[in-house]
Amino acid sequence: MSKIEDIVDSLENKISKVLHKMEVLKQTNAKISQELAIQQQKNIQQQEDISSWIEKYETLKMANSLLGSDENNRETKLKINTLIRDIDHCIAQLSE
Repeated sequence: MSKIEDIVDSLENKISKVLHKMEVLKQTNAKISQELAIQQQKNIQQQEDISSWIEKYETLKMANSLLGSDENNRETKLKINTLIRDIDHCIAQLSE
């Protein structure tokens, strides 16, 4: 009978250790999931910041071209022509 009790005690100990390990892993997983969510939010914010800076850079390039800078002259002319076409299209639609 003593052997069976020893085996049962051993199994209980092993099950207890496994359950404890599982609880620790659940907590670790929850912590990592939370950190992942935080990092994803930071990534989204950084992408928005990058988009904002790109837009500001493009605006600055156009302003420099309008002020006489020769570097981005072609791009500015293309942008102005596109705006003029859009305005002409709007005027045509209003005339109808």
